Amino acid sequence: TQTPIFDDEDDAAPVAPAIVPRADDAGTPAESFTAPRGEPGAIEASSLGSAVFRRRHGVRYAYMSGAMYRGVASAELVVRMGKAGLLGFFGAGGLSPAKIEQGLLRIKAELDAGQPYGMNLLANYEYPAQEEAVVDLYLRHGVRNVEAAAFMQMTPALVRFRLNGLRRNAAGELVCTHRVIAKVSRPEVARAFMSPPPPAIVERLLERGLVTAEQAAWAPSVPMSHDVCVEADSGGHTDGGIVAVMLPPLMKLRDELQAAHGYAEPICMGLAGGIGGPEAAAAAFLLGADFIVTGSINQCTVESGMSADGKALLQAMDIQDTEYAPAGDMFEIGAQVQVLKKSVFFPARANKLLSLYRHHESLEDIPERTRKQLETTFFRKSFGEIWEETRAYFRSVGLEHEIAKAEANARHKMALVFRWYFAYCTRIAMEGKGEDRVNYQIQTGPALGSFNQWVKGTALEPWTARHVDDIAVRVMEGAAEHLNRSFARLRRG
Repeated sequence: TQTPIFDDEDDAAPVAPAIVPRADDAGTPAESFTAPRGEPGAIEASSLGSAVFRRRHGVRYAYMSGAMYRGVASAELVVRMGKAGLLGFFGAGGLSPAKIEQGLLRIKAELDAGQPYGMNLLANYEYPAQEEAVVDLYLRHGVRNVEAAAFMQMTPALVRFRLNGLRRNAAGELVCTHRVIAKVSRPEVARAFMSPPPPAIVERLLERGLVTAEQAAWAPSVPMSHDVCVEADSGGHTDGGIVAVMLPPLMKLRDELQAAHGYAEPICMGLAGGIGGPEAAAAAFLLGADFIVTGSINQCTVESGMSADGKALLQAMDIQDTEYAPAGDMFEIGAQVQVLKKSVFFPARANKLLSLYRHHESLEDIPERTRKQLETTFFRKSFGEIWEETRAYFRSVGLEHEIAKAEANARHKMALVFRWYFAYCTRIAMEGKGEDRVNYQIQTGPALGSFNQWVKGTALEPWTARHVDDIAVRVMEGAAEHLNRSFARLRRG
């Protein structure tokens, strides 16, 4: 059963549902949505998805541009979206608090009051103090919207952000001013975000004076997130999920938790991963998504923080031009990212490093011939030079214990040296250092290949003509047109 959608400001006042009729609605989809575009009854882009989501975030469409690592989702991108009345998220992952603050200040300076924007927050289980520092920054600057990514369970920093936004309005109603848009790809993580904050964490925050007694008392009345985005196979970190497999059971779980907890405000469930054009967007809304999130297609735009050289490679990719590679930040456990493989050697080389790590106990254990190949063609530096750079970095950020751990554990030292390669490959792609282009690490999904084929032969074929807000409008308008044509065709039989 689909959860009824109500207006945020008046829970008793029903608003327009998503475009997909419930099972008990009169008429079939073909009978309910057959009017040609522009005629009464036609589907409009502004009616796709959830009206609650649009009002909640003050946006024109049930559409978001998601955060992309190390400022690929740049301040310019977020500002461009906000000025168009659309919600975009700054890619704070992998950036220092100073860099994050720099981007945030630019966004705030260029957007008017009420124009939407959001900031990314990555879970950091290894160094929770770093996650807490980012939340401190967001609270200090009044950030209202956070995209929570890579969370496997709730953390004190995330719970603190959520609860610090709880208050009562003049009518005595509980209001959530801090919004968490959760990116999930597993049912247990979705359940955690759609449940109230863990009581043990709330109690610890209260003891530390980081939430008020009122906020702690209100915590059981709200989920950690009112907006949960199901992430299918996407660029970057991915579990390789399939949209049509993942979304239906998680929507059912959403409805069960909404009813069990009796939340006054409905949980909206969106979809990300593989959305590269209007047809994919239309499919997402037909599956029941309340909103959609795009990523890869925004990386190849004027506003993206990717280098011009990287964008030129992305502009030329097709749907078969991606591959899975080890994730540098979770190298030892074999987590995967989806990356560009056309014209670069990074995926093959990254997988080679993981194989070496799994079969050897130390750098010294690697055969001399293989070592020379790594140092001359992969790294362009010796193992010793890389380790000195790595050691200097850890000292600069106050992580001397990592140095001690590596010097006591040869296998850990090998992992850190190999991790250097992943950071290096990302950095040179962002900087556009064409002399080592074969080592570029560009995280992207096949959705961009689909988008490239959609715009081939049009004014949007060159990336220099692509703008994130224009793409959003074209995708949403195209999705509405596709649905109108499809339902008309169904009616004709």
